[in-house]
Amino acid sequence: MSAFPALLLRRALAVLGLGLSLALLVPGPGRAEVRIKDIAQFEGVRDNQLVGYGLVVGLNGSGDTLRNSPFTRKSIEGMLERLGVGNLSQDAIKTRNTAAVMVTAKLPPFSRRGSTIDVTVSSLGDATSLRGGTLIVTPLTGADGEIYAVAQGPVAVAGYNAKGNAASVTSGVPTAARIANGAIVEREVKFDLNSLGSVRLALRTPDFTTAERVRDVIDGKLGAGTARVLDSGTIQVRRRGKEDIPGMLASIERLRVKADSVAKVVIDEKTGTIVIGENVRIDRVAISEGGLTVKVREHYKVSQPKPLSIGNTVVVPETNLKVEEKNTKFTVLDGDVSLQDLVDGLNAIGVTARQTIGILQAIKAAGALHAELEII
Repeated sequence: MSAFPALLLRRALAVLGLGLSLALLVPGPGRAEVRIKDIAQFEGVRDNQLVGYGLVVGLNGSGDTLRNSPFTRKSIEGMLERLGVGNLSQDAIKTRNTAAVMVTAKLPPFSRRGSTIDVTVSSLGDATSLRGGTLIVTPLTGADGEIYAVAQGPVAVAGYNAKGNAASVTSGVPTAARIANGAIVEREVKFDLNSLGSVRLALRTPDFTTAERVRDVIDGKLGAGTARVLDSGTIQVRRRGKEDIPGMLASIERLRVKADSVAKVVIDEKTGTIVIGENVRIDRVAISEGGLTVKVREHYKVSQPKPLSIGNTVVVPETNLKVEEKNTKFTVLDGDVSLQDLVDGLNAIGVTARQTIGILQAIKAAGALHAELEII
């Protein structure tokens, strides 16, 4: 960094330091309060994964090639036998309008028999598109092997695939589809909330400070001693007498609390994106940023023989190299300054995002950055 940018950095940091002094006199905005339902979930109240294997029929020649997908042939034969069409030879089935698919769904908590859920359909063979197809009856099983829902219906594909003799174009994923309300729940997951003596809240981001704040807010609403912190991610809420558990959970999830988090800096080196947490701080540190620039220029000259002479025309390359190195000086940054102030100061003198990433990594390596540095 040249002397002039270094001077600008010192001035920018001085202005920032003045701003920090003024900020101590004027209360800044506090951390926003969030609902408990947005940072925690009740243990036992969760989705259950369902999966099934089925066939999509009615495709316009974009289904599986039976020679390359023998499981599709076996499935077609089994389906036809169940429908009373049997004694078919392998050569008799040559359809390209059928595709073998995996069907997945999430069974929401407290789903009742007869309710509907969405399903996702994904091709298993070499089908090129599921557009225009219909999923035939497919049982969906849970991790225990029991059937909890049955799916069927026309699939909706967002992508498309078009091709000709010499070119093709594909948009999205035409081999994956979705059926809204495509499965009917046939079995319920037995879970009685009112039989519980206590419930547990699981924080999505474990933190002791946040857990204690959640406990205090619940105790203030339901009475002292109702909630107890078990660990950094779990709060146990005790049921009082014959209190209605669903009503208690509804009153808890609407409560607001100030969530805390660790100081963290997230860097995406691919895009040059830097995300800085509120509590990030740095110690007193000296910074010097410099770089080496190498410029390469290529020229090509044509060497031709003189008239009436013997020779060949030759292309002669010429390369010019120029190396430039910045004159750098150290800039001292006083401690107890937020990382956001540092980045603002660097931006004020025109330091690029890539250079800022390098500076942050160097400060972290020097032990002056009091935050978790995560590079993605």
